[in-house]
Amino acid sequence: MIFMVIENFKKSSAKAVYDRYEKNGRMMPEGLSYINSWVDIKFEKCYQVVECDDINKLQEWISNWQDLVDFEIIPVMTSNEAYEKYRRSEILE
Repeated sequence: MIFMVIENFKKSSAKAVYDRYEKNGRMMPEGLSYINSWVDIKFEKCYQVVECDDINKLQEWISNWQDLVDFEIIPVMTSNEAYEKYRRSEILE
């Protein structure tokens, strides 16, 4: 599955997030794949796209950062996948 992960940096934690990243990397367990990310211009939020088949891997990764970041996890699909669901009349009303 693909997930949009919205990270809300806790008060003034952006520097600490980058310090930890510089020292330890993303700290993602094997089986969780990083796709891409974007950070807002105020260093308050990071939007990441990740992929995994085991939700426990996602939880394991979050546990490495939850002291600095609040997470919102949204399962997503590509636009092409959404269109195919539309074509098969699988869109929920």
